[in-house]
Order: sequence, then C-alpha cells, then structure tokens
Amino acid sequence: MTTLYITGAGVSAESGIPTFRGEDGFWTIGSRNYTPQQMATRAMYMDNPLQFLKWYYHRFVTYRHHGPNSVHQWLADKNLITQNIDGLDGKAGNTDFISIHGRIDKMTIFHEQGEIVPIESAPWGQVDENNLTSSLLELFKIPHIGPQLNVSYKPHVLLFDEFYTELYGIDTAQKRMWDATKMVFMGTSFSVNITQMALDVARHKEIPVEVVDPSPAHILYDNVQYFPMTAKEYIDYVEQTNT
Repeated sequence: MTTLYITGAGVSAESGIPTFRGEDGFWTIGSRNYTPQQMATRAMYMDNPLQFLKWYYHRFVTYRHHGPNSVHQWLADKNLITQNIDGLDGKAGNTDFISIHGRIDKMTIFHEQGEIVPIESAPWGQVDENNLTSSLLELFKIPHIGPQLNVSYKPHVLLFDEFYTELYGIDTAQKRMWDATKMVFMGTSFSVNITQMALDVARHKEIPVEVVDPSPAHILYDNVQYFPMTAKEYIDYVEQTNT
C-alpha cells in the first residue's frame, strides 16, 4: 500500500507556529490597512513591496528558527506533501517531501509565473531590524519604482493570486496522488486547492481517505474515516493498533 500524507498548519502547531485560521492565525491578523488575504498576494508585492515584506517578515519569518515536533519526526520517512512553508519536515529528516506552497527560508528571482528559476536561500539573517525598511528593500533588490522582473527577489511562497507551477513541485505532487492507494490528511481545513485536487483523485480512484484533525472538515466522499484528534494522538493510535 502506498500511503500519501498531506499535512497542513495543524501539524506545526505543537512547534509553536500559529495555524492559519485560529484566533491568532496567519489569516486572522493582517496589517493596519489590509486583510491577510490582501497582503499575501502578488499584487501587493508589486504595488507595495515594503508593506508586503514587512508583514511577511513579522508574521512568518520570526518563526524560522522553530524546531520540528514528534509529528514531523514520525513523518520523516513518509510519502509527504505539506502545505506548510516552515520547512520543519526537512529539519526532521524528510529528504523527499514536497513543500507545495514554498519555503520560508527560500527566495527566487522575481519572474513570470511558470518559468523555472533557481531557488535560493533567503537573506533573513542579514535583515537589520533597526533599519527594517531600507534593509528589506536592499536585500530583495527592490528599487523605489517597485519590483523589477529578473532583477528583484521574491520570497519563495505561493500567494493567493498565484497558481501552482513546477517550481513548487506540482507535477511530482500530482503523480504521487495518482500513485497513492490511500490518502491521509492531517491538520488541514481543506480550504486550499491542493487538498481539493487530491480529493478529486481519491474519488476518481475510489481509494480510502483518512481525515485527522481535532475538528475535522467533513468532505463529500463515502470512503472516508474521520479521526477527531490531533496528529500526535492519531500517531499514538496507529502505533498501538499496529502492535
């Protein structure tokens, strides 16, 4: 049996990283003038790059040094697609996971979507918080007229108004979906395209699906089993069942 694990923000909650839609979630807290859904867009990056980078820095980059928890470690040898950009699966030792929404510790040259460009390390360690404005613009090579294609840099994260490309591993992710004989969704609210894409494949193939979450989202599919618990509790259950 080839099990595909698809994880969301709930898996990283025990590492001290906020989920997206909780009280202190990433998509709950925006900036003074914009909602998170407005902030996390390519349009905002292009029109107001400083506002975008400062929000991104304060809401995401400050968590870059957090470590993996026992769930990440359990998933270290698993067939895994994660929606999380925290990179904790890599820190836990998974060398073949797909970070379908990008990585907080990476950046790319600002390019037209669909182009294949190198993925580079982001210079967050060089940010001067005493001169945050000038530091961010300088490190991401953004002139006063705004981001320039093939000159400026952009955090390697899939934004709300962008689409999945092979730079994020979408072709490999889809192949893993079609090769799977079972799918396990852990800590996700099923509110992003990748989970719907995977569910469509599961329905088409009529393979079993498991949904793991303290408050699991109910999906329109007959061959599904719900586990209303944390990912850690689910792992304990699985290991006890298999012994």
